[in-house]
Amino acid sequence: MFSSSFLRLVLLLCLVSSSFSTASPSNTTAADQTLRPQEELQKLKLIRQELQKINKPAVKTIQSSDGDTIDCVLSHQQPAFDHPLLQGQRPMDPPELPKGYIKDEKSYEDSQLWSLSGEFCPEGTIPVRRTTEQDMLRASSVRRFGRKIRRVRRDSTNNGHEHAVGYVSGRQYYGAKASINVWSPRVASQHEFSLSQIWVIAGSFTHDLNTIEAGWQISPELYGDTYPRFFTYWTSDAYRSTGCYNLLCSGFVQTNRRIAIGAAISPRSSYRGGQFDISLLIWKDPKHGHWWLQFGSGTLVGYWPAFLFTHLKQHGSMVQFGGEIVNTRPGGSHTSTQMGSGHFAGEGFGKASYFRNLQVVDWDNTLLPVSNLKILADHPNCYDIRGGTNRVWGNYFYYGGPGKNPRCP
Repeated sequence: MFSSSFLRLVLLLCLVSSSFSTASPSNTTAADQTLRPQEELQKLKLIRQELQKINKPAVKTIQSSDGDTIDCVLSHQQPAFDHPLLQGQRPMDPPELPKGYIKDEKSYEDSQLWSLSGEFCPEGTIPVRRTTEQDMLRASSVRRFGRKIRRVRRDSTNNGHEHAVGYVSGRQYYGAKASINVWSPRVASQHEFSLSQIWVIAGSFTHDLNTIEAGWQISPELYGDTYPRFFTYWTSDAYRSTGCYNLLCSGFVQTNRRIAIGAAISPRSSYRGGQFDISLLIWKDPKHGHWWLQFGSGTLVGYWPAFLFTHLKQHGSMVQFGGEIVNTRPGGSHTSTQMGSGHFAGEGFGKASYFRNLQVVDWDNTLLPVSNLKILADHPNCYDIRGGTNRVWGNYFYYGGPGKNPRCP
């Protein structure tokens, strides 16, 4: 039997989980088949309308070796500035970094495939991964493209989301920082994903849940491939009608011309081989109240404007670090989708994936090591987690697993 605190945490994990809802096939009639061509035309028309909103005019285009097209869009024409409260404005100037910030020299900097050619977007523009018709056709709903599930089931044993996370709560949080080991875990189905991320969370975990999220993910449904990709997300109403991934709606304001949100990360770690991680810092600008995102060892990516949120206008009430997968139970058994490296935490460095140097930002805009870190794996025979502390890595944990195995049928 689970304790009440465990069940409350599992409910929370469900509420911050990342997925698209999938439609189940239904029986079709002759009438349905007659209507289908007209319905398909309407769907394509809707897709093209949505693409016009998402894909802005480019002053330069860069082709990536992974098949992505990167458009260099004028900063003030990016999707964020379609928002009524941002129209006619320009991106904010960089804020003051949190006190106690130390540049992470070990975090890999040139880490996106599209930029390996040496081409970058010109000054005054930002790189935006172009969204295609095929991207939208893979989604369960055109209207919900780029968004997470609308309603979250309260029973975590049936909603398909499984986690291995470290978290802190009980205080006011103004940001978080960690270095996240990057791998290419196997994702068994188009409708499943594997991700590793930071969550900054506030709200009642029902209709007014606020989250800010960033990390790396493999999502064949969203991107059409199995590359690990740098991503962001936000919501202010428990994923119902606000928020989106990356720059797929008006919200996040990008300020950097060298990082493309949603683009593939390279290199990746290998088992018993080279290890690579990305350092992410999210923090609230004390002057203007916006939530900023930094990637690598000093690259400001952009910010989530404070007005997007209700509870996060003030501060977060929980910070969470870790991995998540979706399990669709193919054939009635557990998925073989991997989390992290695909290996259990006990295998340690070079074999299991890790989060290191876990920190939070306090009310005084000061970075501090996390205290009272709690760890949880809700399906430990499939994916587990082990925490620790040392002088170099500070607070850290290993996490992940293979999914389906003799102990996880």
